[in-house]
Amino acid sequence: MYLNSEKKKEIFAKYGKSEKDTGSSEGQIALFTHRINHLTEHLKVNKKDYNTQRSLIKMVGMRRSLLDYLQKSDINRYRAIVKELDLRK
Repeated sequence: MYLNSEKKKEIFAKYGKSEKDTGSSEGQIALFTHRINHLTEHLKVNKKDYNTQRSLIKMVGMRRSLLDYLQKSDINRYRAIVKELDLRK
């Protein structure tokens, strides 16, 4: 499986406050980014997988909502996570 508990802990430890802090916006954005990248690679091979395509679009929307929230609440944290994950608006 592409996303096991060890990988999640690693993502939350790197981008969140700690590996147990799964509620931070930065950690959730990083997790969504990892999942989005995986599904994008999957869809390059399986072009007719419409269920995965729909899931990908929903995940992008959820990540966008978190980024918008972070931008409104703390612009410095927003800029840091966008720069660290190489996201662009």
